[in-house]
Amino acid sequence: MKWETVIGLEIHAQLATRSKIFSGSATAYGAEPNTQASLVDLGYPGVLPVLNAEVVRMAVRFGLATGCTIAPRSVFARKNYFYPDLPKGYQISQYELPVVHGGYLEIDLADGGRKRVGITRAHLEEDAGKSLHEDFHGMTGIDLNRAGTPLLEIVSEPDLRSPDEAVAYMRRIHQLVRWLGICDGNMQEGSFRCDANISIRRHGETRLGTRTELKNLNSFRFIERAIRHEVERQIELVEDGGTVVQETRLYDPERDVTRPMRSKEEANDYRYFPDPDLLPVVIEPATVEAIRASLPELPAARRERFVRDYGLPDYDAGVLTASRELAEYYEAAAGAVPPPAAKLVANWVMGELTAALNRDGLDIGSSRVDAPALAGLVARIHDDTISGKIAKEVFEAMWAGEGDADGIIEARGLKQITDAGALEAIVAEVIAAHPGQVAEYRDGKHKLMGFFVGQVMKRTQGKANPGQVNALIKAALE
Repeated sequence: MKWETVIGLEIHAQLATRSKIFSGSATAYGAEPNTQASLVDLGYPGVLPVLNAEVVRMAVRFGLATGCTIAPRSVFARKNYFYPDLPKGYQISQYELPVVHGGYLEIDLADGGRKRVGITRAHLEEDAGKSLHEDFHGMTGIDLNRAGTPLLEIVSEPDLRSPDEAVAYMRRIHQLVRWLGICDGNMQEGSFRCDANISIRRHGETRLGTRTELKNLNSFRFIERAIRHEVERQIELVEDGGTVVQETRLYDPERDVTRPMRSKEEANDYRYFPDPDLLPVVIEPATVEAIRASLPELPAARRERFVRDYGLPDYDAGVLTASRELAEYYEAAAGAVPPPAAKLVANWVMGELTAALNRDGLDIGSSRVDAPALAGLVARIHDDTISGKIAKEVFEAMWAGEGDADGIIEARGLKQITDAGALEAIVAEVIAAHPGQVAEYRDGKHKLMGFFVGQVMKRTQGKANPGQVNALIKAALE
């Protein structure tokens, strides 16, 4: 506990444009190597980059959603370094004048509190190509399909103090870029990844310690494990009398270790200078306001509204706003039932619907039961046409494509028995058939109530109204 961890994340979000940032080449994933690389991407002499205006609009959307300042004038620079998958010998990025800077994002903490994490900057840049090491018999292949793919690099302040906070922050950024429609967030395809800068210092110190950088972390689980391991490595190193070396490290998930990759470069190592082939990016105030007007209701605002308007617990509202598609599905269903049933809709979306989606490997947009259909099912539970147990049977039939809730209930004869006289007769039969259990109940063994309810439900094939059954049995026994 005498050590404090200091973490800052650099998140790379691939922008969801159809073409690259400085060329017309496609950005689609999975093409044959080197089939989506133009002369601009390949760095041929004499070719000139042309900025894709859509990437600027996407960066502005992110900046407005995180309370950032949108730079009226930003500049692209050349970041010079040699690597086989960087054919020009430099990467076009932004350095001193990024398009977005100075915002924040709030994260939820494990203790129920919230924390504001500063966003230093978000700048535009092009991605490099990819080195391929398999199937080349000791050699390396280069695929330049990714070269020139547009990235938004989101750099946080060093405000994070634990692996859990780092994961919470990255999840919130992941949620936001998908919500805004600027990134698909596919971590397996490399569309969303991060580098983590990690240092330690003794509690009470204000000066930052020497940091290491963990590169290319592309899953939430790996981020948590990699940071935790690196923190433990640094503490053990310092406590044994050593010193942390500023370097870039890679995480090996199979061995759960980090290993050195190269010494950590500083900005002057890259010899940044404004790219002479690209004019400064000038964003007019009217453009910013037009983009602001097009923003959707943001996750935090919708979460608060779900609590306020639908009476949901904060936890439910958080789950239902995990993605924009899920939030819109819930709201469409909740808006089609009586207000008291809104919580019941939430239960079904988070329960049976999510389980069915996970079982069949579908996302919410591919659900076999749409929002109006789910609302129809919940309405039948709410008005006591069917019980919650019978509703699960109806839902499975709906999922299998047998029709809507009303049609399935009618075809299968699943309506709940609510006739008091009929239920009283069945309860009387059950009590008469089990005198021993009746005596035990009257002697104080009240847990037998469940037994009697079960017997009635069995005789009615689950169609009896559970609330009525409980009340009738209790009245008969007592």
